[in-house]
Amino acid sequence: MTSLELALAELEKLETLQIKKVIDLARRLKPGLTAEDIRNPHDFPELEDPDWHYQDGVLTGVQSAIAMLRSMRNDAEDAAAAARTADGPA
Repeated sequence: MTSLELALAELEKLETLQIKKVIDLARRLKPGLTAEDIRNPHDFPELEDPDWHYQDGVLTGVQSAIAMLRSMRNDAEDAAAAARTADGPA
């Protein structure tokens, strides 16, 4: 497994933990909220909590890092495929 894949795997674990943290905090502020509800926090005044916004921001940052690493992985795979094609029979 490459360093890129290892980093991606670790960030995905962190994402799972952070999602749980965000949902748990939201449910402490307003019991019964679903994961879908939390995607629309403006619909729930109870989520105008600085701690919740901070944790949601951390989640967004982790998800942004995951998206960047996936893009880097895809670019590397595309470059490797292009190199194989260029080296192949003419």
